[in-house]
Amino acid sequence: MAVETATELGAWVEYFRDLGIHDFYRRGEPAVIEVAEATGAVELSAAAAATPEREADALPDVRAMHAAAAVPAAEVATPPTMAAAQKLVSFNQLAPMPAGPVPAGEREAALQAIQQEIGDCTRCPLAYLGRHRIVFGDGSPTARLMFVGEGPGADEDAQGLPFVGKAGQLLNNMITAMGLARAEVYIANIVKCRPPGNRVPEPLEANTCSQFLLRQIDVVQPEVIVALGATAAMYLLGVKQSLSSLRGRWHACRGAKLAVTYHPAFLLRDPRQKAEAWKDLQMVMAELGLQPPARK
Repeated sequence: MAVETATELGAWVEYFRDLGIHDFYRRGEPAVIEVAEATGAVELSAAAAATPEREADALPDVRAMHAAAAVPAAEVATPPTMAAAQKLVSFNQLAPMPAGPVPAGEREAALQAIQQEIGDCTRCPLAYLGRHRIVFGDGSPTARLMFVGEGPGADEDAQGLPFVGKAGQLLNNMITAMGLARAEVYIANIVKCRPPGNRVPEPLEANTCSQFLLRQIDVVQPEVIVALGATAAMYLLGVKQSLSSLRGRWHACRGAKLAVTYHPAFLLRDPRQKAEAWKDLQMVMAELGLQPPARK
């Protein structure tokens, strides 16, 4: 446990150094530190930065958040404080809806542009915690159905693709049972870097990464989104509720209908809940007019 704590602390130190904050450990008289424009042109005192509640006052610039979806940069708010990073804000409230849909023929290029913008991301501490690859997303840019999970695991981190491990194999089976192929849907996660030990993403990590997932959703424009697990549902909907209270009914997210079901990793631990997950998927199938493949 001590090793994990030291590793995460070291990641935070590297994170703040990359933001241009070099003496945040000092106490006493406040010394104003200017953070580069790339992080939002925020000024931060060293004394304030030494306080845990303020240690991430400088958050990434999200003014170009909707470039691929044709939303004016001025309409996108930049979270200015750690308090903002800790708040739960639904994707519907996070940024204005795009002025119009991205033409189907341009969606693949729009997604590639977002991926290029992410680059070798160091916007949050996950970049310093042993990440090997950024896991952007996978599937059809014109998919009617989108699955959103929590974050990459070890297999995903190694291959750079979402849901390719044991949980991914189960998700593939679920998609096939719905009468679809994996290539026909779009799959992404709340965060694009693997949290150490597959822990739940911290609010700063999830909220920093949300801008890119939001833009992916706005480019693909799925008719239905399936939130896989409580963490995905929490950040997409901006509410902290039990999975049982969110399942079995429709929610709204970025112009799509959103259903909540169990994460495949949970179903591997508790196969008894597979029947309940199938009920959730049947609700999605009815909405999309899908039929399961005929048994041979």
